[in-house]
Amino acid sequence: MKKGQKKNLLKTLSWRIIATSTTLLLAYLMTGQLEVVKAIGVSDVFLKTAIYFFHERTWNGIHF
Repeated sequence: MKKGQKKNLLKTLSWRIIATSTTLLLAYLMTGQLEVVKAIGVSDVFLKTAIYFFHERTWNGIHF
């Protein structure tokens, strides 16, 4: 793995931890139900990671 790719992977993972933690906190504050928070958390990780991946791929394909 190249240095730039490794940095991008670590950046993606660190952001996912921050963003998911924020979502979980908000879900808990709004519902107070841990089962709901878990379901939202799992969905959030997979869906937003995929969206981020395709977002990055799209931007990498744009040449100015």
